[in-house]
Amino acid sequence: MMKRIKADVTVIGAGATGCGVARDLALRGLKVLLVERGDINSGASGGNHGLLHSGARYLYSDRHSAEECRDENALLRAMAPQCIEATGGLFVGVEGDDENYMADFEGLLSQSDMPHRQIDADEARALEPNLTGPIVAAYEVNDATVDPFRLSLDNVSDALSHGAELLCGTELAGVTRKGSQVTHALLKRRATGETVEVETSCVVNAAGAWAGQVAAIAGATTHVRCSKGSLLVTDHRLTTRVVNRLRRPSDADIVVPGGTVSIVGTTSSHVDNPDAAWPTTDEVDRMVDEATALLPILATTRMIRAYSGVRPLFGDPSGGDDRNVSRGFVLMDHRDEGVENLFTITGGKLTTYRLMAERAADAVCHYLGMGGPCVTRTQPLPASGDAMWTEPGAAPKKWMAGHQKGDGMICECEMVSESVIGSLVASLESQGLARGLVEVGLRSRVGKGPCQGSFCGLRLAAWMYGQGHVTGDEGLSGLAQFYKERWKGMRSVSWGENLARAELHEALQCGLFGMEVGHE
Repeated sequence: MMKRIKADVTVIGAGATGCGVARDLALRGLKVLLVERGDINSGASGGNHGLLHSGARYLYSDRHSAEECRDENALLRAMAPQCIEATGGLFVGVEGDDENYMADFEGLLSQSDMPHRQIDADEARALEPNLTGPIVAAYEVNDATVDPFRLSLDNVSDALSHGAELLCGTELAGVTRKGSQVTHALLKRRATGETVEVETSCVVNAAGAWAGQVAAIAGATTHVRCSKGSLLVTDHRLTTRVVNRLRRPSDADIVVPGGTVSIVGTTSSHVDNPDAAWPTTDEVDRMVDEATALLPILATTRMIRAYSGVRPLFGDPSGGDDRNVSRGFVLMDHRDEGVENLFTITGGKLTTYRLMAERAADAVCHYLGMGGPCVTRTQPLPASGDAMWTEPGAAPKKWMAGHQKGDGMICECEMVSESVIGSLVASLESQGLARGLVEVGLRSRVGKGPCQGSFCGLRLAAWMYGQGHVTGDEGLSGLAQFYKERWKGMRSVSWGENLARAELHEALQCGLFGMEVGHE
């Protein structure tokens, strides 16, 4: 029997923007259904460097976007402090970089009222000892870091507490229209093939790199340019602050601290298919070579993994350089195409997700003639228990503070215990979501440490079988997918010590347990 749901608004895509739209509309009193074909943050929001932009990076190319980042940076620090680490940031120019570009930087900072302080080379090295190269110029700015998974999970949790519904593992398969209005969204559960019919008054397309595909299903057009960015994860934290190279945006010109590691990036290359984007060895080599001019220690630092995300840039999908395309966001009302209750919100940055959500929600409420004003500027984002385990160090703190006897360790690298996994499984069940290994991994630090799941993946599967959370082939297929995702990031950094670890990884999976995990 087909399942039927009624919603005022159906939001397609549960990245940061879609989760923000769902929360904003739910807080205004609308009945919201949030639909995601994978899991929360399975697109660009889960494949970025976690930078909360000060705005300084875009002063030369896109002042409007830079100033939006400046304002949203300050707002998110106040509204969602549990998701933010106020690291501060440095822009550092090194010998060989464009001195005219450096000379213009302070003036542009001042013109945009962007907090900053110029410092000399000695102070820069005192603040960040790994900046041992030849420094020509340095500025302090208000960069920070944000946990994108906690940010989205907290938004979803608050939306659910205000009556929203969430369907993960569900894709838009079609729509029913009456004249210029979408009256029903037809959804398909990917695991079971079950069809869900949603009677809806409005649809928000927040599908990121897939926004063009979603718009086409509804009979509209959205031009999205898919720009792949690859990043590296180091085995320890190299800097206290975000460190940017003071030059025009290019490959490997930023190092972002992320808990106990650092993220080095990024690249920019056009891809036609956002589902087929992963880091390559050539990209890794190029990033290491480039980044050593900023932090020479990177030449001898072990890389745990690499990963890629696909930026949804608004513009012609073909031709030109992706770095020349605006990082601003676009809200599209498809009325002129004959679909009056479809809105697409795309482009933008993680830093501006809340503003994007506000603009989309304003358009929806204006169209429907219902809902109050936006309150996300003044109402703090509650910290949810569902999201706390994405934070590096959260699980060890809890375990060391007084673990119960018999609370065994699942992941020794990140000290994730059985009780943590139990709470995550309970949370997934309460939301009606899948409770497999991949879902648990997304919401915790399992598999994120130096062994990349070699040991904890097996422990996690065994524990979940023992607790009855998975049965039959569920655990094995989940484990295969868990390892597949880990291997995507390991294979392009498999040299030296990492190559030996990759061989151990394969020996455990294939030699000991007979698992042949398919890899693209």
